[in-house]
Amino acid sequence: MAVDDVDADTRGFLSPNRHQQRDFFVADILDAAPKDDLASMEHPLFALKAGDKRVRVYARNGTTVTVKPGHDGCATIHDKDLWIYCISQLVEAINRSRKDVGRVLRLTGYDFLVATNRRTDGDSYRRLGDTLARLCGTRIETNIATDGRRERAGFGLIDSWRVIERDHDGRMVAIEITLPEWLWRSVQAKHVLTVSRDYFRLRKPLDRRIYELARKHCGGQPKWRVSLAVLHEKSGSTDTLRKFRATIKALAGANVLPDYRVVFDLGNDVATFYARAQKGAKAQLKDLLTELKRGNRP
Repeated sequence: MAVDDVDADTRGFLSPNRHQQRDFFVADILDAAPKDDLASMEHPLFALKAGDKRVRVYARNGTTVTVKPGHDGCATIHDKDLWIYCISQLVEAINRSRKDVGRVLRLTGYDFLVATNRRTDGDSYRRLGDTLARLCGTRIETNIATDGRRERAGFGLIDSWRVIERDHDGRMVAIEITLPEWLWRSVQAKHVLTVSRDYFRLRKPLDRRIYELARKHCGGQPKWRVSLAVLHEKSGSTDTLRKFRATIKALAGANVLPDYRVVFDLGNDVATFYARAQKGAKAQLKDLLTELKRGNRP
């Protein structure tokens, strides 16, 4: 029997129900570590250029992904920050054994902007509204397996969204988001990886995508070696291989990726990602000594 259903005489004996059951999860964990889902780290679901309205098709090793833009264009890798924020909140809540966890979330725009290293001015809130529209409008058709299930399915990057605003000034108070069932299964199965908070400091979309791939494939290993042709395909870049090669060379020289160093072997057209931890340094030294023994210049 709910408190609201009892008569006045009974109210003197019962405290009010201050925490009534909600039909959404409140994303209010301020110290949640950033988490990214494995499937979107592996496959280029998000566009690298704003305003991209092309249908993109990606196929590799039996997995196919078709990305269809909405009216506002495809969701970009910067829009993906909202995905990462939601995943991070849900995984942390599950780890804390919270009972209200589900694929419908309520969050504040301010918390999201702070967590993803964004400004909190009016323009940032407006851009957040644009992000929601692109995520909902972009459609994915894929046979990616999640939580042991492989099925051909189509879905939006978010199923629906709702912004709650104040009447007197229109300021964004809260956002309700429904994540696709496909992503929710990944979260429940914890098919996720922790990413560096410095990921949100990377300005260039391709740098973010390259970091995702390094984090996914290098993981806890000392290094990940990959041909430029394969890296180009995995990245989802629309640049020519020649231009992509120049970009990776510049990225290696800048040495700005969180967690990993990039070494570009122009002669073999190969990039090697070394973990910045000690084991990565040892692996890089070992590779350098091997090249010296072969008579190659470092």
